[in-house]
Amino acid sequence: NIIRRQRQELKLLIAELKDRDRELNEMVAVHKRHIQAWEDDRQRILTLAERCSLLTSELNERNAVIKSLTKKLKLLESQQNDSKITLENTQQKFKELSQKVTDSSVHCQALEEKNQSLHCSILELSAKTGQLQAREQELLTMLQLKDKALIETTDQITEVTSKFKSLEGALRAAKLEEFSRNREQQDLKLTLNDVVFQVNKMKDVLSEKMKESSKHQEEISHLKLENGCLRSELLLAVEEAQRKDQLYQFAKSKQARIEKELSSLRQVCVKQQRDLHFLQVNLESSQDSK
Repeated sequence: NIIRRQRQELKLLIAELKDRDRELNEMVAVHKRHIQAWEDDRQRILTLAERCSLLTSELNERNAVIKSLTKKLKLLESQQNDSKITLENTQQKFKELSQKVTDSSVHCQALEEKNQSLHCSILELSAKTGQLQAREQELLTMLQLKDKALIETTDQITEVTSKFKSLEGALRAAKLEEFSRNREQQDLKLTLNDVVFQVNKMKDVLSEKMKESSKHQEEISHLKLENGCLRSELLLAVEEAQRKDQLYQFAKSKQARIEKELSSLRQVCVKQQRDLHFLQVNLESSQDSK
């Protein structure tokens, strides 16, 4: 009975030892799992710490890039303001040059019209001078005819005087006719002198008109040259305004790209800050749980 009881107790002890051993194995397994989880958490924390360091350095680099881009943006804004001021000045100069070209064109047109009028006047004076010269030639021809007739009459008078000394009345009549012809000749000479004076006067007027026309031609040539210079300057101003406008558009597009890049960088920084905050919270919670 004692041996049976001891065997029974021994069986109970063995069963209890087995239960204890199983509990110990379970505790060891749980402890191993806890150690493995702790090691995993430790590795994860180290990885997160390394990633946090990398993100911090990257964030610092992005902040430096943002600062440099902000400086560039301010510089571009300043350049854009300068370009706007330069463009406004160029536009004002372009308006002034356009007004000056318009005034020069109007002045040149007026001078051309005046020159045309003077040319017409010169043509009229030339025609009138030709008429007067023709009249002068006609009067000279008449005077020559009168002189020829006077010579013939004188010859006739001489012949009549030598032949008919007794015909005093005829001689007196011939003398009266000679006197009248001399008077007519003097009148014709006075008329011829008047015509010659008028022709010389017309020649002087024609010369003055020609000088005035030449002067206006020189002034028109000078104004045309000045107009060409102003047009060239206007074209240069237009090209410069176009180049400045292109530079302004390029700076504007560059500013838009920089702003877009800054916006994307800000979004990335905000996202990284949120991730960093989340990691810090997880790290703090892991440390608290540890």
